[in-house]
Amino acid sequence: MMRRMTAVKTCRLVTLGCKVNQYETQYVKEALEAAGYREVAANEPADLCVVNTCTVTMEGDAKGRQLIRRLHHENPGAALVVMGCYATREPDTIARLPGVTHVITDKQRLGEELREFGVLEMPAGITRFDGHQRAFVKVQDGCLLNCTFCIIPKVRPVLRSRPPEEITAEVAGLAANGVQEIVLTGIHLGHYGLDLCKGKPKHAWRRLWHLLDLLNDIPGDFRIRLSSLEAAEARDELAAAMRRSPRVVPHLHLCLQSGSDVILERMKRRYRSAGFLERCRRLRDALDQPAFTTDIIVGFPGETDADFEETCRVVREAGFSKLHVFSYSPREGTPAATLPDRVPPRVIAERRAALLELERALSRRYFHSLVGRTLDVLVEGEDPKRPGIALGTSCRYAPVYFSGFHSDLLSRRVTVRVSRVEGTALFGENASRDAAPIALPVV
Repeated sequence: MMRRMTAVKTCRLVTLGCKVNQYETQYVKEALEAAGYREVAANEPADLCVVNTCTVTMEGDAKGRQLIRRLHHENPGAALVVMGCYATREPDTIARLPGVTHVITDKQRLGEELREFGVLEMPAGITRFDGHQRAFVKVQDGCLLNCTFCIIPKVRPVLRSRPPEEITAEVAGLAANGVQEIVLTGIHLGHYGLDLCKGKPKHAWRRLWHLLDLLNDIPGDFRIRLSSLEAAEARDELAAAMRRSPRVVPHLHLCLQSGSDVILERMKRRYRSAGFLERCRRLRDALDQPAFTTDIIVGFPGETDADFEETCRVVREAGFSKLHVFSYSPREGTPAATLPDRVPPRVIAERRAALLELERALSRRYFHSLVGRTLDVLVEGEDPKRPGIALGTSCRYAPVYFSGFHSDLLSRRVTVRVSRVEGTALFGENASRDAAPIALPVV
């Protein structure tokens, strides 16, 4: 039975969680727009609310429930559709929340689930990325690993890679609409293409490095960034493809989690610290002064002072320019949640602070090595404390400031010659051949 709507159908979409979730929300938004929906402004009631949930932590679950209740209160009578990882993991819990009318547990069925709202056909991809200066493009879904701290393989267990021609068409459309940076993302990006290779001869395989070669042939002026990778999957073939392409930025986010081999074994990670560092060395030799960033979990059950010192040692040797430091919290439903020898919160806080101080020192060291270089910078705004000063993110994932901001620079890439390090950022001058504003296509 079709739900009755007002003459002008309106929707509100809210996302919790990762880049993949953000991509999937944009995908649903464009499907709804094609069906005649308009996204509401702040404080405007909607006919349809869509919540894309995250379940990485129990705190994420709680945020999802709180958000659903708030949307129901602010949009009485609206249809409330909940999707995402929490919806997949606990659909019955979600369905009992006030106002929830639909729970989508399988994104393969998005078209069928949204048909009631007038969606006749799902789009082939997205054409823009609202609210962001860059566009995330999901190239694969699913994770086959069994890390003891992670719940995601239970809610996204099926490995699915998008066909290369579908991805290239989507990226070409985004570039034609003026997007200056494309971030390739997935639940397990390094496994892109594994499922596409089954039953095919090796010459017909399509892995991540093959995809980079294909994207390099697309017309337009845009750069490509890879999201999170396992170090073992940043293979020589991938480094060679990055080196071949003038579009792919010299930045890799390589997930470490811990530098202690004892803790890595308890986490059921597939590498040890020596292999991780060797991969970093090979990548540094293959690429032009690359930036390495990473994730660290502090306070995993059983982590001793010696284990933490090993993590600090590996972080120093890898020379990361940025750390994403997470305090371990047990995730119900994962093997790690039942492990003994919990680390006291006070110790976790101390170790986290020590790592963040180490990060500041490593960032400064790497940033000083960039002084005198010219960097490709995506302009993201104006420094709120210093009018006329533009801020952006460089190809090497370093924040960059330079003088001469004007609104036409927003979302545009410029070349900046770095002159100095200011705190935890770089400062330079716009060295683009043509610093005058350009007109981008209206999306």
